[in-house]
Amino acid sequence: MSRPLIQIYPPRDLGPREWGTETLIIQTDAYIGKRLDMKAGTMGGLQYHVEKMESFLLVSGEAAVDSDDGSGILIATMLEPGTMVHVPCGAPHRVRAITDCVFYEWSTPVFNDRVRVEAEYGEPETGGLPTTS
Repeated sequence: MSRPLIQIYPPRDLGPREWGTETLIIQTDAYIGKRLDMKAGTMGGLQYHVEKMESFLLVSGEAAVDSDDGSGILIATMLEPGTMVHVPCGAPHRVRAITDCVFYEWSTPVFNDRVRVEAEYGEPETGGLPTTS
């Protein structure tokens, strides 16, 4: 009887980030997994994804996630280790590291799906990667 074979994936650095490091730890046709190490006092960009759906777990540190409360206003939610966050397609969000943080992220296997939305909330575009096409 033929059975599927397991696959071994070495970690892969996804390039420099202002806020720390992003390491791809698994990539399949169904999902990807990453480890995110964020430096204290940094943040990603305020963005949403057109196709990508993601969830992340704060493993260590103290962080906040900014999101739209449904009325066009950003709210900050404090995160503590063990907290999971699910971000559906189209939901504006930004993660801020209060202290050094480690996150694990799982998402649909989509890269370069980012729409920056600081201007919609009257904020300057700071931190994070630019909008992709």
